[in-house]
Amino acid sequence: MTQVMKGVRVLEVAQFTYVPAAGAVLSDWGADVIKIEHPVRGDAQRGIKMLQRLAVNPQRSSLMQHPNRGKRSVGIDIATAEGQELLYEIAKTADVFLTNYLPQQRQKLKIDLEHIRAANPDIIYCRGSAFGEKGPEREKGGFDSTAFWARGGSSLLVTPKALEGPLMQPGPAYGDTIGGMNIAGGIAAALFHRERTGEATEVDVSLLSSGIWATACSIDVCMELGLNPFENAMPGTDTVGSNPWIGVFRTSDGGFINLTVLSPSLLITDTFTHLGIPEAADDPRFSTADDLFENAVAAHALTKEAIAKQPFAYWIEHLKTMKGQWAAYQQPSDIGSDEQVLANDLIFEVESADGGPPIRLVANPVQFNKQGVTNTRAPEASEHTELFLMELGLEWDRIEALKQKKAIA
Repeated sequence: MTQVMKGVRVLEVAQFTYVPAAGAVLSDWGADVIKIEHPVRGDAQRGIKMLQRLAVNPQRSSLMQHPNRGKRSVGIDIATAEGQELLYEIAKTADVFLTNYLPQQRQKLKIDLEHIRAANPDIIYCRGSAFGEKGPEREKGGFDSTAFWARGGSSLLVTPKALEGPLMQPGPAYGDTIGGMNIAGGIAAALFHRERTGEATEVDVSLLSSGIWATACSIDVCMELGLNPFENAMPGTDTVGSNPWIGVFRTSDGGFINLTVLSPSLLITDTFTHLGIPEAADDPRFSTADDLFENAVAAHALTKEAIAKQPFAYWIEHLKTMKGQWAAYQQPSDIGSDEQVLANDLIFEVESADGGPPIRLVANPVQFNKQGVTNTRAPEASEHTELFLMELGLEWDRIEALKQKKAIA
């Protein structure tokens, strides 16, 4: 894999998924990411022992592997003077400082912009937050379920109004992972800018900014119209607009197919043929796009009936040659065996700390020179402390003294 970030060092003081996910992406791209963890507790996410009532194996935790693969873990208590001094020594060797600590915590721990830049004036200082670095809520913490999914508008945008409450976000770290990618992109741009101009910038990305970016087109429309025109129907309810080939269709065994044939003018015969009703293309009600749109309800009914006659697996195979756009609705458990996903190297493996089978992970979505991601597993807490500090130039006597003071693991 082309390591576009090789030679870049990232100093990460962050926990959970959102900001660490950015470090994971940079690590995928070749950066040396030094993850600072508390020498006793480690990243708070290591404390998650159950997921959906299922026990989590700490050495095979996907919740830790996903945002921390490829990093080196160094255990430092940055609440101590000795730990802070050591952190500044590392900062002198780093290109990027990455954190999700809140403003008051950053001041208390002396890891704010002022202190880190005093150690290294050329470092890019990146903050990932819930609600942004400015405004009355800058000190307010949050998770993707609050700042990205709920506050950013995604939840109510996808929730049918007939339901009694909003839908929860789809699975853990949904907004965290998207937001982490945004941070990685911002850091890449800042590094490019520094290379061009010599200026080290600050980078800010919030879960709120990422959430409203995800719903930006809808928000733009609402601001222009002065109202919200969007309304999702309840699942299973037929809502036919002007185009009968946009929507969700149920198969005979309860699977679902999405059709999005936006411009059917030249695709009428092909689409009806793939649906198993080629004769419908000769029906004067559907023979042109204008006719098809005018008789959308009837065409939709034929389409719904046709798809309901065959099972999910049939349509997955049969529609492969259809010229119009379609997709299967897949479970997350289906993705790991998706032929196209695998062909594009969007899943990769890392070794497991427990010596068991490799752990499969989703690659970040960016590739360079068509090469898939290769990386190592997430570190155990404080796994690299001694080796890294020796690499940094610390003498063994000082390392032992820091251990005695419990400043490092």
